[in-house]
Amino acid sequence: MRPAESVVDGSKAPGDAKQAEPRAEPKDLPAVDRLLREPEVAALLHEHGHTLVAGEARALLEARRGEAVAGRLAASEVAPAALVRALRQAVAHRLAPNLRAVINLTGTVIHTNLGRALLADAAMQHLLAMMAGPNNLEYDLAGGGRGDRDSIVEELLTTLTGAEAATVVNNNAAAVLLTIAALAREKEVIVSRGELVEIGGAFRMPDVMAAAGAKLVEVGTTNRTHPHDYERAIGERTALLMKVHTSNYAIQGFTSAVDEAELARIAHAKGLPLATDLGSGSLVDLAAHGLPREPTPQEKLAAGCDVVTFSGDKLLGGPQAGLIVGSKAAIARIRKFPLKRALRMSKLPLAALEATLRLYLRPERLARDLPTLRLLTRQASDIRTLATQLLPEVASAVAPRFAVEVVDLLGQIGSGSLPVEQLPSAGLALSPLGGKKGAGRALDELATALRGLPLPVIGRIADDRLLLDLRCLEDARAFTAQLPALASALGAAGVATKGLAESPRQA
Repeated sequence: MRPAESVVDGSKAPGDAKQAEPRAEPKDLPAVDRLLREPEVAALLHEHGHTLVAGEARALLEARRGEAVAGRLAASEVAPAALVRALRQAVAHRLAPNLRAVINLTGTVIHTNLGRALLADAAMQHLLAMMAGPNNLEYDLAGGGRGDRDSIVEELLTTLTGAEAATVVNNNAAAVLLTIAALAREKEVIVSRGELVEIGGAFRMPDVMAAAGAKLVEVGTTNRTHPHDYERAIGERTALLMKVHTSNYAIQGFTSAVDEAELARIAHAKGLPLATDLGSGSLVDLAAHGLPREPTPQEKLAAGCDVVTFSGDKLLGGPQAGLIVGSKAAIARIRKFPLKRALRMSKLPLAALEATLRLYLRPERLARDLPTLRLLTRQASDIRTLATQLLPEVASAVAPRFAVEVVDLLGQIGSGSLPVEQLPSAGLALSPLGGKKGAGRALDELATALRGLPLPVIGRIADDRLLLDLRCLEDARAFTAQLPALASALGAAGVATKGLAESPRQA
């Protein structure tokens, strides 16, 4: 590991908190109608209408009245200008979206909590074009009659994977549920005990089996399953053999599993289909891009699987979707099952998925055009160079409360993909000055200030430092433009903390 580069600013913190102001009483507050007649409110009413503005005015005055009753309302806060300003802020807050863009500096590229894969420019452009007007979602332009929305992406999926047929639903959990329900409802499904995983928010394979109306038959043990375990479990009520990629955990040591080729032989000898769930399955060999290898749908189909399910918004790098590829017979049964309509994709993600899949037709350009692969293959040396460039500005923004240094880091792919593999990276480590006493609170204040920026910045706290892994930061200007706001927020937090520490204790 290279030696860290440090910068510490020794400037002074902002001044003391202002002196206490006189308190206001409930009678000092105006009525709603009077507030709405203020000249400055006219612009709000014109822009947003009476319903929204009056509702926010009513809520604002009720809140202020409660503060006045409790003796916590300053006299300055009932002045007309202050109330109008607060009303304007309340209206803006009400109209602000809950779903917001953030800057991901966690070191996890495909972060489940931060929206997973980023859409490519081509996908964004196609999505906007299709949403701006009517489109042929379910219309056959050649024949002039009703069409099938699966046809938008089926040919792309069969071309890319080698499958005979394909269909899509709204996420991979739905793909697994639909596959089991269509192929094995009221029948038995055989799965290795070592593959009964829980993924994400309580997505448990046994629960999915039950929801699909199938009976789970476990074979083998947690760490070892053999071909004869499957062969002995097959009975009159067996409808499906299934493999599940363990995705977010790994068993090491004394292990044994049956691969798809052997399992396909066992299933087909009994006239049964074999399905495999790849979870975050990739459409390309990641090893060719210098990344740890992941199984692909192409390989599983070639091994004899009748159905392969995988996600659209993980390693594939597209929108949330559940992709189902396989034999014509199996896909036909899945497509005709009544649950399919309830789980189908809408036009928004379908448009984004189509554009994303088209990127794979030009594999030589994929590492440039697909954000997920571009971020995963970013060189650690380039990331460190960026960290060195950002060091002075960040250090200035967080002084004098934090020291900043360039550090080598280890990130991860994320979203259950290759859980034990790490990505060499680099970034900035922010450490509180003044020793370990109060360090936890200082780091929490810093993390809160970063999340409170107009474009929230999400890092991670580890080893008494806040780490900003820069692997996913492609537009440094979006980050540095907010550093003055960060400095201001930290200054205000420092004043509040100092005021609290210096205030006399209550009797």
